[in-house]
Amino acid sequence: MKNRNPDDSRPDTSEDALREQRRLRLRRHGRRAYIRSIYLLPSMMTLGNAICGFAAIYVASLTSGSDPWTQAFIKHRFVVAAYLIFLAMVCDALDGRLARFTRHTTDFGGQLDSMADVISFGVAPAILMLQLCKDASPETPHAVTRAIWGIGAVYACCAAIRLARFNVSNEHGEQHHFSFLGLPSPGAGGTIAAIVLMNQAAGQEYLALPIAAREGTTGNLLMGIATIAFWALPIITLITGLLMVSTIRYPHIINRYLRGRKTVGQLVLMLVGLIVLIAWHQYMIAVAAIVFTASGMVSWVWFRINRRRPAPKQNPTLSQ
Repeated sequence: MKNRNPDDSRPDTSEDALREQRRLRLRRHGRRAYIRSIYLLPSMMTLGNAICGFAAIYVASLTSGSDPWTQAFIKHRFVVAAYLIFLAMVCDALDGRLARFTRHTTDFGGQLDSMADVISFGVAPAILMLQLCKDASPETPHAVTRAIWGIGAVYACCAAIRLARFNVSNEHGEQHHFSFLGLPSPGAGGTIAAIVLMNQAAGQEYLALPIAAREGTTGNLLMGIATIAFWALPIITLITGLLMVSTIRYPHIINRYLRGRKTVGQLVLMLVGLIVLIAWHQYMIAVAAIVFTASGMVSWVWFRINRRRPAPKQNPTLSQ
């Protein structure tokens, strides 16, 4: 290597080129090693999320089978598929917690998490809605069935767009996750699964009643809940799909409301809510999901109304 003249202020292009090549080589080597090595526990939870979503699609589409397990799944396929979506939500919540707890948040984990969410909260709820509508009313006119299929396709595309937007704007750290831009995909998928669960629970309880009691108040109430949930399911699927790609802010329930110290009254209220949820979970989960989905729209409308109101005029005599 040639010696540089101390009076010469021009950069040594050969040294700069070698240094740049060495830096790029180290960066490429580090990137390859980074992709080859992943953190086990968060990634396993994320893959569990994807497996639950895939299993929900499979169970919702089951129509025949000979072994006892398959026959049991066919008999309760929509209920099992809804619970699998809820299990995917649990895995989705735990993988982020594990990654932040162990300080192993990586871009690879974020990309893998979004891909799993597309399966569990984008495709699986849409397939569940389509299969339920197809099974409950097989003689539906073609125009209606095509419209329902289109709603499912719109929902799946909105979920993919929402997760791609989240990947672009996502920042590591729990301090950046106190709110979401648009309805979170687990919230959208959980809402559809909750409506399906309420529909199936009301229908099964109606069939479990004695024939003479089906015409009474309880029977009419259960049949009304099942009917309303069935016809509202495609509409709710379309609304939740559009809300995922909207600019409406939704709070992170755990990070904003459930963390930190709570008073005794708040603890008792949470305990009562938990007991009610356990006793009537098929209905309370649906109510909570609808309230959460509607809360963002109500807050958005309230903000728009208050922003359009003129500011109160001050009395000039008081301001002097």
